[in-house]
Amino acid sequence: MKSVLLIGLGRFGKHIAMKLDELNCEVMAVDIDEERVNAVLPYVTEAQIGDSTSEEFLETLGIRNYDACIVTIGDDFQNSLETASLLKEMGARKVISRAATGVQEKFLLRNGADRVVYPEKQMAAQVAIRCTSEYIQDYIELDQDYSIFELSIPREWMGKTIRELEVRNRYGINILGIRKNGKVHMNITPDSYLDDGEAILVLGRDKAVQKWLRI
Repeated sequence: MKSVLLIGLGRFGKHIAMKLDELNCEVMAVDIDEERVNAVLPYVTEAQIGDSTSEEFLETLGIRNYDACIVTIGDDFQNSLETASLLKEMGARKVISRAATGVQEKFLLRNGADRVVYPEKQMAAQVAIRCTSEYIQDYIELDQDYSIFELSIPREWMGKTIRELEVRNRYGINILGIRKNGKVHMNITPDSYLDDGEAILVLGRDKAVQKWLRI
């Protein structure tokens, strides 16, 4: 079971706490606001009210004992930066911090954060990508070149097998799975048929998928 220190319990932090609870993680939640701390109590193992920019307070948490420390402070970047820096100085194994701008991302990576999440940027990319084609239902960016797309099956593909479509040779993309009745099936073969009402998970270069969809 993974243990996580979660600092910052605004809306983003609360959603992370809820997801970590679903994943059966042990979570220590921290915020300077008592109301926010009380709001996440049903989803965490333990919670404390405290100032994460205080080295004395952080020392009481046993920073080295956590598999990951997540900093989601969104309303005070100075506090977020100081917290990330202190956590790393105190021996945190992994520090994941939230950024609201590209400049913040750079500062965090230079001052203690091992990884930075940029929810506003990621959400903007997802919304923009979904709007470019009627087929795109969901989108996960893996790096600057590759992504996984969930796509509605084009009408001309219905009733055909993956082998018949030759998507890898013709488009340079790979079908990873098929979503049917809300469930993803990964045990597909070249002889798997594509039917109406299904969606496919596709891995490929963004440009290859966009070319196929004529974006």
